Amino acid sequence: MNKMGTIIGFTFKNKVRTKAFLITTLILVVLLSIGMNIPYMVKLFQGDDGSAKNQVQIGVVAEDGNRVAELLQAYSPPEGVTPVTISPYATADDAALKKGLDEENIEGYITLGAQSGEGIPAVTYYSKNGEIDSDVQSYLQNALQQANTQLIVGDKLTAEQVAAMYTPVSIGTQQISSEGAGNEGTAEESPPIINYVIVYALLMLFFMSIMMTGNMISAEITSEKSSRIMEILITSAAPLTQMFGKVIGIFLVGILQIAIISAGVAANLMLPHNASILTDFDLDLGQLDISILLYGLVLYILGYFLYALMYAAVGSIVSRTEDLGQAIMPILMLGFVNLYLPMFSISVPDTLLVKVASFVPFTSPLSMLLRIGVGEVATWEILVSILILLATTLLFGWLAAKIYRTGVLMYGKRPSIKEIRKAMKAYKI
Repeated sequence: MNKMGTIIGFTFKNKVRTKAFLITTLILVVLLSIGMNIPYMVKLFQGDDGSAKNQVQIGVVAEDGNRVAELLQAYSPPEGVTPVTISPYATADDAALKKGLDEENIEGYITLGAQSGEGIPAVTYYSKNGEIDSDVQSYLQNALQQANTQLIVGDKLTAEQVAAMYTPVSIGTQQISSEGAGNEGTAEESPPIINYVIVYALLMLFFMSIMMTGNMISAEITSEKSSRIMEILITSAAPLTQMFGKVIGIFLVGILQIAIISAGVAANLMLPHNASILTDFDLDLGQLDISILLYGLVLYILGYFLYALMYAAVGSIVSRTEDLGQAIMPILMLGFVNLYLPMFSISVPDTLLVKVASFVPFTSPLSMLLRIGVGEVATWEILVSILILLATTLLFGWLAAKIYRTGVLMYGKRPSIKEIRKAMKAYKI
C-alpha cells in the first residue's frame, strides 16, 4: 500500500505539472468564460452601457393633445420586450427633432395621417436609412395595436383590462401517463429547464474527462514500455500496484480538472454583469434536483474506472506509441456511443433505446444520468444499473490486471488475443 500511495502521488503530481494538462484546462476555462461573457462584450462593443443616452428613442409628430401620441407615451410593454422612449414633436421641422436625428440620439420618427373614422390613422415611419429595426417595429406595432383598441372601445374598458387583452397566455406542459390523458392524478410536470442545462453540461464534462484521462493512462504505459523504463519499474513495484496506482492517480487529475472548470463557471456567474444571466434564461438553481449531482458522481466514478482499466490493458500490450491510436480505437468508439446516444435523446429521454442503454455497462454512465435528470426512472432501475456497472467494472479490473501483468513485458508486434490468453494462464490473480 505504501508503494501504491507513492505511485498515486507521483502520477498525480507528474500529470498536473505537464503542459498538456495546464494548457487544456486553461483553454477550457477561457472558452467557457468567453461564452458566458459574450452578451456583455457585445454590449461593450456596441457602446451600450445601459444609460438613457443609449436607449432607443423614437419621435412622434402630432399636435398637442393628440390622443394617439398620449397613448403611445403611456404604453407599458410586457416583460422581455425592448423598451422604446416616445417623444412628441409638433412638426417634422422641429429643431430638437432634427438635432436628435443628426446626433443619432433619435433613431427615427412616425407621423400620423388624417383621422378617418374610428381607430388609428395611417402611420409612416421616417429614418435616415429608410429602414426600421426589428425590435423597434415590434414595439411600435404592439403599442399602436393597444392604442387602437383603446380608441375604439373608449371608456368601456379600463387600461388594466386593455393591457390584460395583450398579455401572452402561458401554456404549461405535462407528461401523459400510461393510463391516459384523462387521469389528471397521474400526470407529471416536465422537469425544470435547469435540469436540462445541468445534464447537458455533465454529459459533456464527464465524457471529456473520461476520454482525456483514459488517453493519459494508455499513453503513459505505452511510453514507459517502449522506452524500457517498465523493466526497471517492475523491479521496485508489482505490475498490479503500478496499474492501479496510475489509474487512481490520473482519476484524481480528472477530479481536479472538473473542480477547476466548475470553479471557473461559478466565478463567472458571480461577476456583477452576469448576476442576471440565470434569470434571463429562466433558470432557477432552487429547482435543481440534488440527486442528479449525487448519482452523477457515482456514475462518473464507476464509468471512469471501467474505461480507464480498458485503456490501461490496451496500453500494456502496445510496444510503440505509434500503434497506440489504432489500438484504442474500439474504446474511443464505445466512448462516443456513450456520449452521442444520450446527447441526441435529451428531448426524448424515455425511449426504449435509452432505457436499454442505461443498463448496458459501456453506455449506462451517461444514459442513466440522462434518465435521472430529465426522464422518468424508478429507484430500483438506478440501483440495478449501478450494480451492473459495478460488477462489470470489477470484472474488467480483474481482466485488465491479468492482461497488464503479462502485456507489459511482451515486446515486438502487438500480440494476438490467442497469445494474450496463453500468457494470462501462467498467472493467477
